[in-house]
Amino acid sequence: MIYGYARVSTRGQERCGNSLPEQEERIRQMYPTAEIVTEAYSGARERPIFEGLINKLEKGDTLVVCKLDRFARSVQHGLQYIDRLREKGVRVHILNMGLIEDTPMGRLIVTNLLAFAEFERETILERTQAGKEQARKTNPDYREGRKRLSVPESVIEDVRAGRLSIAQAARDCSVSRCTIERRLKAC
Repeated sequence: MIYGYARVSTRGQERCGNSLPEQEERIRQMYPTAEIVTEAYSGARERPIFEGLINKLEKGDTLVVCKLDRFARSVQHGLQYIDRLREKGVRVHILNMGLIEDTPMGRLIVTNLLAFAEFERETILERTQAGKEQARKTNPDYREGRKRLSVPESVIEDVRAGRLSIAQAARDCSVSRCTIERRLKAC
């Protein structure tokens, strides 16, 4: 059996060419009959859906992933997964790299690529933190996180008075129900 695995860690990745549908399409181009397993917003270290898939795979199966960074976050994790899959007799195909061969050369290549992917991820985090630190020092108005969504006080008053439901207020202001509820509790 052929299984495709697609993952996004953040909503931003959905807009940057790594959406679940785009990953699924790439997998299906190579393996039209693949069973696709998706995992969204797995920014946490644990990936229960991926772990479940790894445990489900059997000898002769193939795991297909679009990119190495969708497969593993670090060299250590990547090699552990590859070792587990090889022991089970499962082939691993990273579409932008090729089939990971069960040879010393294959292991060398994947180890180096995993190391570069981990290095890239750490470098991005380091630059992001440095940029935030610089902004804190130079911009007195700097605030981390998203901008506060604007909900007119009149809308909150209408919800309190029962003239407007929370759902309708959220639709009218193009915000979530939670935003309206937080404003109601804050006032």
